[in-house]
Amino acid sequence: MLDRRKLISRSSLLAAAAALPGCARSLGAGPAPAGKSLPGFYDDLEERTFRFFWDTVNRRNGLVPDRWPTPSFCSIASVGFALTCYPIGVERGWCTRAEARDLTLTTLRFFRNAPQGPEPQGKAGHAGFFYHFLDMETGTRFRDVELSSVDTTLLLMGVLFAGRYYDRADAAETEIRRLAEEIYARADWNFFRADGRKSISMGWHPERGLIPANWNGYNEGMFVHILALGAPVHAPADNSWDAWIENYPNCWRGEGPTRHLAFAPMFGHQYSHIWIDFRGIQDAPMREAGLDYFENSRRATYANRAYCIANPKRWDGWSKDVWGLTACDGPGDFRLPFKGETRQFYGYAARGPLGQPDGRDDGTLAPTAALGSLPFAPEIVIPAAQAMRAAQGGRLYGKYGFLDSFNPSFRHQVKPEKGVVDPVLGWVDDDYLGIDQGPILTMAANYRSDFVWSRMREVPAIRRGLLRAGFKGGWLG
Repeated sequence: MLDRRKLISRSSLLAAAAALPGCARSLGAGPAPAGKSLPGFYDDLEERTFRFFWDTVNRRNGLVPDRWPTPSFCSIASVGFALTCYPIGVERGWCTRAEARDLTLTTLRFFRNAPQGPEPQGKAGHAGFFYHFLDMETGTRFRDVELSSVDTTLLLMGVLFAGRYYDRADAAETEIRRLAEEIYARADWNFFRADGRKSISMGWHPERGLIPANWNGYNEGMFVHILALGAPVHAPADNSWDAWIENYPNCWRGEGPTRHLAFAPMFGHQYSHIWIDFRGIQDAPMREAGLDYFENSRRATYANRAYCIANPKRWDGWSKDVWGLTACDGPGDFRLPFKGETRQFYGYAARGPLGQPDGRDDGTLAPTAALGSLPFAPEIVIPAAQAMRAAQGGRLYGKYGFLDSFNPSFRHQVKPEKGVVDPVLGWVDDDYLGIDQGPILTMAANYRSDFVWSRMREVPAIRRGLLRAGFKGGWLG
């Protein structure tokens, strides 16, 4: 499957800081919305995380960088998160509605009008989809990256959310709604099934055609199929959901109250849930299991933490409150000694408990792994947020909240591929990543007040896609 990203002076991977006390703040924290409460420090975390998107966006075209401060291309997934985060900023008083509206309009105009076509260069996308990474200035394909079905889905979720949030009758908000519908409607999901496959391909290269790997469960690709099935024009046949769930028998782990569909990196249990409220609704496999996908993600969160507490590889710095394995940056590709053994370390990679699908463990933790699960298990996520804020002598928390990742065991005196190494505290990343910042803020908003969920429940495409996939019950009723 796609090994979520990174292109740091490399081609796209497939399979996918200011000190704590002294950040400049242009606006004070707004009041928290009514609903569930969070400790006071979370207000600061949320605003800093919001400002990653607000400060780094290219305001001429709405493109958001993959990472900062390392010079970067645009990640279309980061744009999808940004479009979802701007309204959170409006409601919290971190920006005005007019500012967010105008920036959203700039973004949607760009994606509506960006050049599309099968040519390998000079295009932003093809068949209504977009390339995984775009040049921040020209908005065209970055190097030889793939036309990405999942990253376009992340973008489209933000587009649809914007179309629902900006509901006023003025010309600008009316145009946002129109553009959102147009951008979504033209995506031809059957392009990724053009060779006769039942499922949806992970991507396409103009030089080589469709990627052989498909979005088959269980991983972050669930919302790819739901958005495809909900499409008003180019929707696939119902059997695309059958193809998605056919691998489920190989994904179950645990027994009794711990039994769940497993996927080792936590982002696979979070991304679809940012925009889709799975509480109380079930498809056929969930009805048979007596769960819903929200409960499945809750169990997966606890399993991720339980693995870190057990710590079978004896890494330093892990605890019941310092945990979280997902796709993230790492210190680099090294084989180095640790506690009498030779251990393999990685750069950007998907990480998760060994013994689960796509499991990999090199001692690197990522705050987003825990914090992106806030609605599932606040009783363990809030203490983790507080503990990681204090971890590493405070050097993990800076201008835009949490830096992407850290590894307390990597204290080797070698030059890491990125980040910095302290001989006592270990390695800490030097970048913030948009696709890891986004879940922290959006899931906090969902936890507080169902902010994203309540609006996406009203999107006809979401309801249509869920019903075509066989979901019943709960708010669908």
